[in-house]
Amino acid sequence: MTAIASHVTAFFHERLALERRASVNTCDSYAYAFKLLLNYASKHLKTAPSRLELEQIDAPLVVGFLNHLEGTRSNGASSRNVRLAAIKSFMRFMEYRVPSALEQIHRVLAIPMKKTDSRLVRHLSTEEIQALLDAPQPVDWAGIRDRAMLHLCFAAGLRVSELTSLRLEDLSLHPHASVLVRGKGRRERCLPLWKQTAAALRAWLAVRGTAPVPEIFVNARREPMTRSGFEYVLEKYVHTASKRCPSLATKRISPHVLRHSCALTILQATKDLRKVSLWLGHANMQTTEIYTRADPSIKLEALDAVTAPSLRSGRFRATDKLIASLTSGSFMR
Repeated sequence: MTAIASHVTAFFHERLALERRASVNTCDSYAYAFKLLLNYASKHLKTAPSRLELEQIDAPLVVGFLNHLEGTRSNGASSRNVRLAAIKSFMRFMEYRVPSALEQIHRVLAIPMKKTDSRLVRHLSTEEIQALLDAPQPVDWAGIRDRAMLHLCFAAGLRVSELTSLRLEDLSLHPHASVLVRGKGRRERCLPLWKQTAAALRAWLAVRGTAPVPEIFVNARREPMTRSGFEYVLEKYVHTASKRCPSLATKRISPHVLRHSCALTILQATKDLRKVSLWLGHANMQTTEIYTRADPSIKLEALDAVTAPSLRSGRFRATDKLIASLTSGSFMR
């Protein structure tokens, strides 16, 4: 039997941190997946998490854990797949460390990912975006910061992790305003900024003060803004903006919705999917193609380019008196 604790530690410190150079977000996601898995296994096997053994984490237990995520925790298929991906990554790491468990490991690796629904991306209209960006009142420290955060998140199409990790050195306001973004897979992209966004950032930097951290955006304790902190700020201003734009109250708005809204704004303005991909920092164009399904103007161009078949005209004549009376509606008179 093989104690799993030391191997989990090695997986995070050796495979993820050193070999894969995984991002902090990836490590946090994998760590959360293992926290859920080990707690589930501990309750199921009545064994302390630190005393669990690799041989106990077999395919039936993993499938039971995945069903637990969907049934008890109400996780969707996407969340289920993320947790399974973390488990499979660990099992591949264990293939050469514990060859005696290869059969068990391969059974876990054979567990299929669950198919997910391919829905249209959620996004905001121009009026809704404007109402949201106008919601912060730039009359105090927090209002000026929040206005700058919302403007930058939308204008640059940032993931929330990209927004909160931006440093002062990444921002250039002269001669032309731009920001250096470090995205997924350590892909960097340099984005120009609108004059309005640059003005909001200049106003924030003027009142930011000498916080002892390099991040652009900080909270009231002068510590780096967190994901949950920005989500709280966004939720607050969605509530405020919904009074001016009631349609916002009917939508579920997350930070990623601002990114989707930026992508569709660029697509509608340029009609160029490649520019959208470059702006968002996607690894390939297939990821960007989801926006063509959400933008009706793309379909309208195709519709206008095709000559529709003619419609044969004619008039229906009912031969039966009863059918004729029902068609004309004379019985209602």
